[in-house]
Amino acid sequence: MSWLAANRRTAWVCGLTLLLPGLLYCYALFSLASARAEYQADIESLEPRIARLRGLLNHEAQLREASGRATVQAGNLLYPSTMDAATLATTLQTGARGIFTEAGMTVRNSQVLPVREQGSFDTIAVRLTVAGDLDSLDAALAELADFSPLLLVESIDVRPTRERTGAEAAQSLTATLQLFSLREAG
Repeated sequence: MSWLAANRRTAWVCGLTLLLPGLLYCYALFSLASARAEYQADIESLEPRIARLRGLLNHEAQLREASGRATVQAGNLLYPSTMDAATLATTLQTGARGIFTEAGMTVRNSQVLPVREQGSFDTIAVRLTVAGDLDSLDAALAELADFSPLLLVESIDVRPTRERTGAEAAQSLTATLQLFSLREAG
């Protein structure tokens, strides 16, 4: 101990000289441990993704078959993007008018509405005002359900009207319908 007391400055220099490599070694060790933990976290976050991809690869044939069926069903439900919106709207208007006329209703007014873009689809809409009896309206709505590609009723407003013929009153109605069909966005 007498050497330490006599050579205090030299002892400090030697101690710091030995301590500095130890600190650098500890810093390097903690840096490597931290990097390993980050890499391990990255691996753990990739494992579920890899498992999903393996599952997709294992079921690729089934997924392709389901995609083909969905494409066929989409063809039955909506118009292709290759059709012109104006031509499609006119065709839709003519078809809707024909359905209501065949059901025994009188089409008083029909109007093609502007095309609305909604995500992957364009909405082609037609507004019709028809007059007739309730049975004719029911028959026309049943025919709309069989229309292909799918024709949907967006809104319907039905108002009763009375027509007097002689001594008895016949019940009739006026309906305003907004119909629409979908087209794939191009």
